[in-house]
Amino acid sequence: MCIFPLMKKLNFIQKPLYLLVLILVGCAKKTPSEMVLKDNWEFRNTADTSWLKAQVPGTVHTDLLDNNKIKDPFFRLNERELQWVDKADWEYQTTFDLTEEETERDYMALTFRGLDTYADVYLNGTLLLQTDNMFRTYEVSVKQKIKVGQNRLRVVLASPIKKGIEKYDKVPYVIPVSDNDLAALGQVPENKKVSVYTRKAGYHFGWDWGPRLVTSGIWRPVTLKSWDDFVIKDLFVQQEVLDTVAKLKAHLELTALVAEEKADVEVTIDDITVLEEEFLMRKGTHQYDFSFKIADPELWWPNGLGNQKLYTIGVKIKGRKSQDTISKKVGLRTIELVTEKDSIGSSFFFKVNGHPIFMKGANYIPNDVFLPRVDKKDYENVINAAVETNMNMLRVWGGGIYEDDYFYELCDEKGILVWQDFMFACAMFPGDTDFLNNIREEAIDNVKRLRNHPSIALWCGNNEILSAWKNWGWEDEMKKTYGEAPAQEVYQAYQNIFHKILPEVVNAYDADRRYWASSPSTALGEPESLTDGDRHYWGVWWGKEPFSNFEKEMPRFMSEFGFQSFPELSTVEKYAIPEDYDIYSEVMKSHQRSSIGNETIEEYMLRHYKKPKNFESYLYLSHLLQAYGIGEGIAAHRRNRERCMGSLYWQINDCWPVASWSSIDYYGKWKALHYTIKRAFEPLALSITKNTDAINVVVLNDHLEAVSGKMTLQLLDFSGTVLESWEETITVDGNSTKDALAIDKVQLNSHDEKATLLHASFSNGTTTVENISYRVPFKELVLPSSGLTHSITEKEGRYEVHLKTEKLAKDVYLASRSTNNFSDNYFDLLPGQKKTVFILKDGSDLNFAEDLKVLTLDTTY
Repeated sequence: MCIFPLMKKLNFIQKPLYLLVLILVGCAKKTPSEMVLKDNWEFRNTADTSWLKAQVPGTVHTDLLDNNKIKDPFFRLNERELQWVDKADWEYQTTFDLTEEETERDYMALTFRGLDTYADVYLNGTLLLQTDNMFRTYEVSVKQKIKVGQNRLRVVLASPIKKGIEKYDKVPYVIPVSDNDLAALGQVPENKKVSVYTRKAGYHFGWDWGPRLVTSGIWRPVTLKSWDDFVIKDLFVQQEVLDTVAKLKAHLELTALVAEEKADVEVTIDDITVLEEEFLMRKGTHQYDFSFKIADPELWWPNGLGNQKLYTIGVKIKGRKSQDTISKKVGLRTIELVTEKDSIGSSFFFKVNGHPIFMKGANYIPNDVFLPRVDKKDYENVINAAVETNMNMLRVWGGGIYEDDYFYELCDEKGILVWQDFMFACAMFPGDTDFLNNIREEAIDNVKRLRNHPSIALWCGNNEILSAWKNWGWEDEMKKTYGEAPAQEVYQAYQNIFHKILPEVVNAYDADRRYWASSPSTALGEPESLTDGDRHYWGVWWGKEPFSNFEKEMPRFMSEFGFQSFPELSTVEKYAIPEDYDIYSEVMKSHQRSSIGNETIEEYMLRHYKKPKNFESYLYLSHLLQAYGIGEGIAAHRRNRERCMGSLYWQINDCWPVASWSSIDYYGKWKALHYTIKRAFEPLALSITKNTDAINVVVLNDHLEAVSGKMTLQLLDFSGTVLESWEETITVDGNSTKDALAIDKVQLNSHDEKATLLHASFSNGTTTVENISYRVPFKELVLPSSGLTHSITEKEGRYEVHLKTEKLAKDVYLASRSTNNFSDNYFDLLPGQKKTVFILKDGSDLNFAEDLKVLTLDTTY
């Protein structure tokens, strides 16, 4: 439009105003817009004609539940009645309206961040997209298919079981997969384990801690994005040099519709401009690199070692008519996985900002079998629980999902390093070209999405697949059943995925981070050992070996070990009724997925404790047992840090209410293990060991600085009398352990070992740490009546419980149906000792004083 004829018609007052409007319009560059399609969704079984209301993001199971078409899958045995859901095909649809102005944008695309899993997508009756991977993000142009007014979007989801059977039947041999695929429970014809054929969360098909509820649905958001001229697709901030000055490079991925055009880039750090320059924007998708610096950078540290400084890096691109912005939060730190030959074999430890760091943490699984139910509060509860218990690493296990962005943001903010598995666990996989290409695109999507997070410490190819092939007999069984060629074909697929595709993706898109092919393993293609690499130790539990074997089975890095317990009673009440309150009832056995589960808990329990008197006591003692066993393992790992530099127990959380290895149950209730973890992972801690001849006290110091103070060890009877005492002034170097005291057992022989305990303490003037050890198995202790009493004070927002005891009160447990956790629990109270714990109010009408129970070990027999 020519403005000059119009200008001639305006008077001298109107002309300046019109020019101002033109200037403002010219300055108002167009920016991309995004519409989240979350409303008006409905769904149906494709065999039905009627539609029901649906939630997106969501799943078929949760939508059926919301519409009262199925019963709670977690209650009693309901899971068994719902196995028909995954054999059906399902359809979702919605409509959305667009104005003429909205449809005039140069480019419009629908983005599907999570389709589970086999989806045919239609827009206004036209097939738009076909998908087969729940882990991928799919973007498809819709400019030519969109219209003014109402648009209809349909997603037809094919049964993952029927699709899996089709693929299973085309292969002339059975691809090995563990018994965690609960095909029999799922009523799959001929018990065909089809999970490996679908790029979908493995745990949906069952696991030895999870239900078999194979979901379908639109599990992450669907968005419509529109733009003109160009759009920023991605920003990767690469740290090139970290010293007194940090040298960074912004790798900007940009898609342009225009031919060559000059554009301006502005880079900001925490909203302060550090770079402005002009560059030539080219048509198509290209990467543009811009270098900048940060003077005197503040480092990002793991939890317990320093602050978690995050810089916000912003990039703004201005073209002739349009502009776009993007920002990422980054932390500046160095992290190395050190695997070097040494006198033992080869090391396996992480060095952060130049310091070898002992990794303290756990394995993490998805928070729910129905993923869209997991909200920000759920993530906050788990990550905060890790921080509160002195962890610095979580391993995102390979049978779940690449987690939500918010999970990694929390880890960045809280200093929790992430060992990130790719999503492969306990199974071999197909090796056809389409499947491998699908995996490559999945890996690219997720590496690019997560690589800016300073919390990501390692990319790991898979969970336990190499061990299964080499050590569990899978290779030999395949050769025996099908011959050499099929076995070689299956292993070649393994090598293509884990020795070629995944490391190539990491090297191409996140080359500064280390890739480790399989956990556990010694090296590429070499199974685990005690002298090299990382280890999963399951002699305790599966091998029914004693807890003392944690001291003997000492690896270079323990990335999995564990022991089960039941949930507490308030959780059991949510999925069972009183007639189920027996650990061998059908319901309790159904909410236990380990093939040796409840009987193994009982067998270990009777090694260490007397037989509990009732069901509630069984639950309580299972907590004490789990906490004791895993506590012994962690202490052994920390004492032997010159050999072992990591202790990640299995597992921190649950995806449904169940007996499992978790330290926090599905409803967020901390078990005894989680309270014990808090003490066991203290940066300054004590460990008391007993060998044939001596009692030894070891100081564990994870601080980077040395500590000096007084070490005291006392032998007490259960009334509090000090029978023997030893003191020593010591200095413990930073990031090390020290043998502080060694006492000849002969000095204790005159005192009854069943009625005495060892109490160790270390104080440096500002901090005091303690530990208690008993001289005989717990079941042999002659425990007195403790005289434990308690009172309650109500304060704003919380209740305080004040405890005091006359004699030893062992394993004090405060039980409440509150949804919150006590500040401390499952602890020993020494004779004459007082202690106050608190619990936040949860907003319910619970009568806390009437609900509270206080138990001790002697009351459970």
